[in-house]
Amino acid sequence: MKKLVILLVLALMVGLAYGAEIAGVHFEDGISVADQKLILNGTGLRKKMLVKVYVAGLYLKEKSSDALSIIEADQPMAIILKFIYDEVPAEKLIETWKEGFEKSTKKDTSKLQREIEEFNSIFNAPAKKGDTYEFIYLPTKETVVRINNSEKRKISGLPFKKALFGIWLCDDPADRSLKEGLLGTK
Repeated sequence: MKKLVILLVLALMVGLAYGAEIAGVHFEDGISVADQKLILNGTGLRKKMLVKVYVAGLYLKEKSSDALSIIEADQPMAIILKFIYDEVPAEKLIETWKEGFEKSTKKDTSKLQREIEEFNSIFNAPAKKGDTYEFIYLPTKETVVRINNSEKRKISGLPFKKALFGIWLCDDPADRSLKEGLLGTK
């Protein structure tokens, strides 16, 4: 009996350290950002029509299912996208980002035009299967955009971070099921 209990505890510990897997894609249980440990809050699958486009993971300092508090929080966090669809053209990415910013700001992007244009200028190549996009908010009030482990740009401001994370977490998100997964409520 003692051996069985030990085996069950070890299996549980390995499971906790593993993180999560969705659509065959692995997410670590934690990442480091600005010398702080972030934990995996949840994962989800982005579908457009019936097409599986990417899987995403949301990393926070502590778990939360409160979308508004996550959007508003001025603390390190990250959303990581891992593309599973063959190829998404750059123009389609930009069009989708613009729609997302419109929804997350309730159609008031006027104060963020410069930041949104700066963000969209990064996407000049298609997203291909296996690509990883990271959106990391730092305590310096900057959002770092990385593609395939290469830093592309830092965009200043908490308002931009709120709009960006709102794409996935606002009241009218890009994908409601994905939002639920990121919040760990699905």
